[in-house]
Amino acid sequence: MKNVKMFFSALVLVASLQSCKEKSDLQEVVEVPEAEKTEAPAMGNPDDVKAEGKFQMVKLGYAYDALEPYIDAKTMETHYSKHHVGYTNKLNKAIAGTPLESKTIEEILKGMDMENKNLRNNAGGYYNHNLYWEIMAPNAGGEPKGALAEAINRDFGSFDSFKEKFSDAATTQFGSGWAWLYVDANGKLAVGQTPNQDNPLMPNVGISGTPVLAIDVWEHAYYLHYQNKRPDYISNFYHVINWDAVAKKFDAATAK
Repeated sequence: MKNVKMFFSALVLVASLQSCKEKSDLQEVVEVPEAEKTEAPAMGNPDDVKAEGKFQMVKLGYAYDALEPYIDAKTMETHYSKHHVGYTNKLNKAIAGTPLESKTIEEILKGMDMENKNLRNNAGGYYNHNLYWEIMAPNAGGEPKGALAEAINRDFGSFDSFKEKFSDAATTQFGSGWAWLYVDANGKLAVGQTPNQDNPLMPNVGISGTPVLAIDVWEHAYYLHYQNKRPDYISNFYHVINWDAVAKKFDAATAK
């Protein structure tokens, strides 16, 4: 009887060891799923952004990520495909069926009824952003040349002096607004600032002339990347200025 008990005990022990081994083997082959990878949302195409009405979106001429690392793709896409098209559509609604529908944007701005806040904000938003996109480009920056460079040296003393004045105007603009380089009535270059979507073409905004360069200092132009560091955004803006485009606008303004 004692031998029989020992035999059954041995069987139980063997069975237990086999069961443990199987569990161990199972544990070794269990695969822990990898954390799901989150992909960045697909970037849109600026050419797909369309406005409704007379005034249409100015073409960027470059992809949303083309100005990185100075202006990030998400900011560019949101700025162009949400804010700018919004101003454009609201401008078109404001002028639909009125005599303004036959005028150019410059004519609308110069003859602006400044009490008409809806038209003022949206016409300004349309024009200002058009200029902003046009005077930026990838692989740009540096310094202007030719007649524009000579005029900057003449009217500001040096390019560095111009940068200091322009940066100061952009930095000290309280709240939302713009800083401008423009040609005044005497054909000289000047720097100034305007709140909201006002610009030098409008009457009674404190500065007057033809804009040739602009920087948007609304928070939507920089906050996703720079947060509250507006001076960093302004400093990096010089890396994306297309001075050839600015020079063409200067030539056109001084040829009038």
